[in-house]
Amino acid sequence: MKSILTLYAAIHALMALAFAAASLVLVVIAARAGWGAVMQGLDVPAAEAVIEAVGLLAAGVVALQISQTVLEEEVVRDAHIGAPTRVRRFLSRFMVVIVVAVAVEGLVATFKAREAPELMLHAAAMLGSVGLLMAGWGIFIRLNRSAEELEPEAMAEAKSEDRKLK
Repeated sequence: MKSILTLYAAIHALMALAFAAASLVLVVIAARAGWGAVMQGLDVPAAEAVIEAVGLLAAGVVALQISQTVLEEEVVRDAHIGAPTRVRRFLSRFMVVIVVAVAVEGLVATFKAREAPELMLHAAAMLGSVGLLMAGWGIFIRLNRSAEELEPEAMAEAKSEDRKLK
C-alpha cells in the first residue's frame, strides 16, 4: 500500500510540473501578444489585444496556482483529504483561482461585447456565475465550520501539516 501511495505522490508531482509548464507557456504567449499589440500602436484594437493578453495571463496564473496547490497538498504535505478542515482549505484554494479566472474572463467578454453586442449575454452569464460561485462558496464555508467544530483534532492536525511548508 505504501508503494501505491508513493506512486500517487509521483504522479501528482508530474501533474504539478505539467501545470507549471503550461503556466509558463501561457505567460510567454500573453507577453508576446501584449507586446505585439502595444507595438502596433495605442488605439482601440491594441487595447482589445491587450485585454486578450490579460485573459491569457489569467489562465497562466490559474495553471500555476493549480500546480502549487497540487504540489503542496498532495506531495509536500502528503495529506489525504478527509477531515472537514482539509476539505475546506483544499476547495477554498481552488475556488479563489476559479472565481478570479472566471471574473477576468467575464471582463474580457464584456470588452469583446462592445464590438459584438450578441456576446453581452455570454459576458453577463460569466459575471453572474462569479456571484453564484461566491455565494455557494460562502454557504459551503458556513456549513463546513459546523463540521470543524465537531472535530477539533482534525484542525490541530491540519495546522501541524502546515509546518511542512515552512
